[in-house]
Amino acid sequence: MAIGNSFSYIFGPIVALIGIGSMIMVLRWAYARGGSVVAAPAKPGPSDSYGLMVCVSSPPNYAEGEMVRRKLEDCGIRANLAQTTEGPRVMVWPADENKAIATLLR
Repeated sequence: MAIGNSFSYIFGPIVALIGIGSMIMVLRWAYARGGSVVAAPAKPGPSDSYGLMVCVSSPPNYAEGEMVRRKLEDCGIRANLAQTTEGPRVMVWPADENKAIATLLR
């Protein structure tokens, strides 16, 4: 005498297929390429592609550019050091351009 009904032979493989299918979906999601939550590193561009900011100094290397940027910051001028395709550039907002140039000439 058999225990169970005739559906017991189909129930096992169906449960196995559902389990394998769910594992496939989770693994596809986990190893999918594309939308990363980590920001991509900044790519240098030409010095005129930094929006409204204008270049006030072209230092020969990054260390000297940082010294120029800090000098402007100490004088109350908002400055940014950008790595461009032409080398490092110290950028300021257009409203601060004349003040920055006067500060650097002192």
